[in-house]
Amino acid sequence: MNIIKNLKVIFLIILATSHSYSYAQDIQQKIKNIVDSTYAADPKAVGFALYVEAPDQYLSFNYAVGYSDREKKQKLTADQPILIASTTKPYVAASILRLVEKGRLDINQPLKKYLTPKSDKVLSAAGYNTNNITLKHLLSHTSGIRDYVDEGYFKFIGEHPQHAWTRDEQIARAAGLGKPLSNPGEGFHYADINFVLLTEVIESVTHQPYYKTMRKLLGYKKRGLKVTRFAKFENVSQNTAPQAHQYWDQFGWDTCNLDPSWDLYGGGGIVTNVKEMAVFFQKLFSGRIIKNRNVLAQMTTDVPPNLEINYCLGIRKIKYAGLLGYNHGGGLGTDAVYIPQLNASIAVVALEAGHRPVAVEISKKIAGLLNSN
Repeated sequence: MNIIKNLKVIFLIILATSHSYSYAQDIQQKIKNIVDSTYAADPKAVGFALYVEAPDQYLSFNYAVGYSDREKKQKLTADQPILIASTTKPYVAASILRLVEKGRLDINQPLKKYLTPKSDKVLSAAGYNTNNITLKHLLSHTSGIRDYVDEGYFKFIGEHPQHAWTRDEQIARAAGLGKPLSNPGEGFHYADINFVLLTEVIESVTHQPYYKTMRKLLGYKKRGLKVTRFAKFENVSQNTAPQAHQYWDQFGWDTCNLDPSWDLYGGGGIVTNVKEMAVFFQKLFSGRIIKNRNVLAQMTTDVPPNLEINYCLGIRKIKYAGLLGYNHGGGLGTDAVYIPQLNASIAVVALEAGHRPVAVEISKKIAGLLNSN
């Protein structure tokens, strides 16, 4: 009788495994069809790469179409690293909250407590009261600090592509562009300067370069983030695929020709691939990086005053196929989202920056596909 019972169990396991495999194959083909048809309709996107991490649906899948170098017609592969631009911000925010979790800082404390005397002097001279600006204001873009990123900044980059920017230069440029946009907490103004200042905060607390501290706090090695690194400052890991070219046709840019310091100090700067983006989002929001639920919950809690923006702490809340998603995108065509209802993460990149909205639509279609199965 035990033999028959065991055989039945084995049969059921085989049946379930077969069903799961068949389901995964079916949904992978549907995802390929979405990406292929989108690219066929819009080849000026240069290329799309994506990764879907959906453990409850037995899905860990990557795919790519198009070119990693449109001049040489080199095919894009999904494992190729890309600059993720502002999709870096959730990594910085998570690092700050890890320091909160460890009892090393309080996001309601004033910025002045953590700034270098030089940065404090520059901001104070420009009319910013760093005693009234908190770390939470920086995380939620409600500090009122003007950004250093404007038309003049992009013009300078185009004319001086190899200029090596420092964080001090970017802080000084922000301070020199005029009076505060609003009092702290009274207006939402998305600005890279907020996260540039947060990396200075990280260094003030830990006395280590922010990129080294983030690697430890977020546990890159433990989480399997082998490719993830900050451009320029950290070495490429062995056996890593070549970094893909990313284009911004509005400015005539191939980012491989730019010194990465223009977007390096926390507002952007991470190089990784779509798999590691999706895996990071999955592990972060499923509680495997920030383990204190109350601390993690702060990251996705609305911050007034502009709730139409739905920006929380280094993350925004947005609807994907009618489902709530925790999302961030980057100006170089990247987008990543975790969808709690599906316990799934999707990361996507369009290699021509202006096609990021198209990449987001791909992600939304995939979310709808996952939700319908």
